[in-house]
Amino acid sequence: MSIAENLHKIKSSIPENVTLVVVTKTQPVEKIMEVYNAGHLIFGENKVQEMLGKYEQLPKDIQWHIIGHLQSNKVKFIAPFVSLIHSVDSLKLLQEINKQAQKNNRIIDCLLQVYIAKEESKFGLDFTDVEQLFHSEQLNELKNIRITGLMGMATNTVNQDQIANEFKSLNAFFKKLQTVRPSIQILSMGMSSDYPVAIENGSTLIRVGSSIFGYRN
Repeated sequence: MSIAENLHKIKSSIPENVTLVVVTKTQPVEKIMEVYNAGHLIFGENKVQEMLGKYEQLPKDIQWHIIGHLQSNKVKFIAPFVSLIHSVDSLKLLQEINKQAQKNNRIIDCLLQVYIAKEESKFGLDFTDVEQLFHSEQLNELKNIRITGLMGMATNTVNQDQIANEFKSLNAFFKKLQTVRPSIQILSMGMSSDYPVAIENGSTLIRVGSSIFGYRN
C-alpha cells in the first residue's frame, strides 16, 4: 500500500477523539510531503536538528511536535514554531521552555513525560514527581507554558498484558489529575507497535511512523 493509503487506513480505524501524530524520524522530505498532500498536518520528530531541517523545507502550516528527549540547550531552536513538546521531564526544562517562549512572545503547550515502563533507557517523572510539580510555587510563575497533558511509553515487550497494565496505570493517574486540573486534556500513549492497546486504555493521541512509512532498515 502507498503512504497515503496507510495513513487513511489508520485514520479510519481510530476513534474521532484520538489525534494522530505522524512520526517523521529519518524520513525524507518527499515522503513527508506524501502525507501532507493527503491532508495531514501534525508531525512528530525525535531530534531537534532533524526537525529544524524539515521545518525549513516543508510548508509552514504543519504543526510540529517534539516527541524525543529534549535537552535544555536545544529549546531555543524550536521555541519559535513548535506546537507541542511531549517529553518534558523536569522543572528545569519547563523553566527553559518558558524563558524561550517569552522571548518569542508565545505560550508553548507541553506534556509531562511519565515513566511507566520497566526499562532504564526510558525517561520521565513518576506519579509523585508530577503531583509535586503541580503543587510547586515555581510552576505558577511560568506564564509562557501550558501543561496540557501527559505522555508515556510502555515497555518494549511482546507481553500485551504488561503493555496494557502500564497504559492503564497512566490513564488512571491522568483521570485523577483531571479532577483537580481540567486543563489536562491530552494523554499521549501508543506507537506503531502498541497504539491499539493504548487507545483501548484511554489514549487521546498516538505517535505512529513505521505503520505509515513502512519499517526502516
